[in-house]
Amino acid sequence: MRLLLDTHTLLWFAGGDESLGLDARAAIADPDNEVLVSVVSLWEVAIKVRIGKLEVGVPDLAQNCVRAGFKMLDLTLPHIERLAGLIFDERHRDPFDHLLLAQSAVEGATFITDDRHAGLYGVPIMKAR
Repeated sequence: MRLLLDTHTLLWFAGGDESLGLDARAAIADPDNEVLVSVVSLWEVAIKVRIGKLEVGVPDLAQNCVRAGFKMLDLTLPHIERLAGLIFDERHRDPFDHLLLAQSAVEGATFITDDRHAGLYGVPIMKAR
């Protein structure tokens, strides 16, 4: 199964945070699953570091993803085209989430998230908690 990690899911997994549920943790750790980490998540983390909302070494986070065997996912034109076609819902305005959901749709990946609005977009979801 292909899995795309939401940014908070990535941070929970990388930090060993108990907020990440056992099913999600097991799916991420399963060597039979392909785990994708988007550059969009690294971009989001970098912005939150810059504004003081997070204290994470972005280069270290990226290197740890590679060491864990995760596939780094670039943002491509098909992702942007899918983003342009996503519905817009007032309850869910986070542009990073929208990019990740578009990537998940294009890549045929299950999106692991705790975002209660992610199910609005027709992408397979696995609960992160």
